[in-house]
Formats: sequence, C-alpha cells, structure tokens
Amino acid sequence: MNNIHNQIDAVKRTGIGISFILFPLIFIFAFGGHPNLFNPSFLGPAELIQRAHNNFMLHFGHALVTLCTGLLVVVALHFNNILKNTSNEWWGFIGGVIAILGVLILAVDKGALCLTMSAIDTIHEGEFINMTPGLLAMFEKKGWLILINGLMLLPLGFIIQTIGLLKSNSLAKWQSILFLIGVLFIGTPDGVEIINLTAAILMAIALIPYGVNLIRNK
Repeated sequence: MNNIHNQIDAVKRTGIGISFILFPLIFIFAFGGHPNLFNPSFLGPAELIQRAHNNFMLHFGHALVTLCTGLLVVVALHFNNILKNTSNEWWGFIGGVIAILGVLILAVDKGALCLTMSAIDTIHEGEFINMTPGLLAMFEKKGWLILINGLMLLPLGFIIQTIGLLKSNSLAKWQSILFLIGVLFIGTPDGVEIINLTAAILMAIALIPYGVNLIRNK
C-alpha cells in the first residue's frame, strides 16, 4: 500500500514540476511570437485586429496560452498547499482563489478575442472587412466581454501568494522576488510585449529550477 502511495506521490510531484517548467516557457514563446517586439507602442482595438489578421504565429502562441491555463491552476494550488498549516496560510488561500478566477478569465480572453480571430481568418477578405464593426465591438470589450477586464485578477492572486511565500520562506527568496517582479509586469497592455517577454523570462529563471527539483524530489 505504501508503495502505491509513493508512486502516486511521485506522479503528482512530476506533474506539478512539469507545470512549473512548461508554463513560463509557453509564455516566453507566446510573447516572443508577437510582431514589432523591438518597436513597442500601445495598440488600440483596430490595430490589434490588423495585427492578429492572418498571423499564424500569434494564433499558435495564443492557442498554447489557452492550454496553459490548466498549468496555472496547478501552480496556484501548489502554492496554496505549501502555505497550508503556516502562519501565512490565508495568503495562499485568498491569493489562490483570486488567481484561479483570473485563470478562468484568461481562458475566456484567449478564446473570445484570439482563437475566434483564427477562425475568422479562414473567410474571404471582403467578408472579413464587412465584419469589422463586430470585431471592433469585441476588441473594445463591449457587452459582457467587459468581464475580460478582470484579467488582472491573475497577477493579483499570484502577487498575494508570493507575499506569503516571502513571509514564510517557503520558496528561496531570490526565486520569490524574481517571480514577483515577473508577475507585476506580465500583464502589461498590448503593443509593448517586450516587457511581457522580459517578465516571462524572469518567471522562467525563478520557477524552472524549482520545477526540476520537484521532479527530482529535492
């Protein structure tokens, strides 16, 4: 029986470790695939539509981020678990709840505004132009798409959890600090993805070694 439990624990630990390794790498790939990285400029809805139109790499990156949302839930739950039974347990729980809500909104954002564009790219150019008013309404977050503005719950939740990690020393201080800096800038608005990319790299530096250690059971 103990052997079975040990095997299950090993599988869980490996899965969590892989999540910590993959999610920052996916973010690096996704942000690195944006055009004009070294010519940053905040973009409005019309410019975002034009940038996404017929841009395979952008759609592919966004599809990966959509799939990555499951990994982010694993990370939030893991941080919550390692802060359990400590004086900073509430930081882990409250931050985890907020982060997971943000993850759900991230999935909605990529589904509604990004994956939808890949489908619209399959129609004729004339039909695409005729759909411009509807696309503008989407990218201006009209109607219930206003809920996408809640996307900032994702970094907020991880910021709260990271404060708990710093206070409890549950994670190496340098890793917590790099992750915190990355989380603070990962939500930079569209058009200046060089900042988001830098944030993702900092998160990778912080979390990939942690994920490797989880897999190696160190």
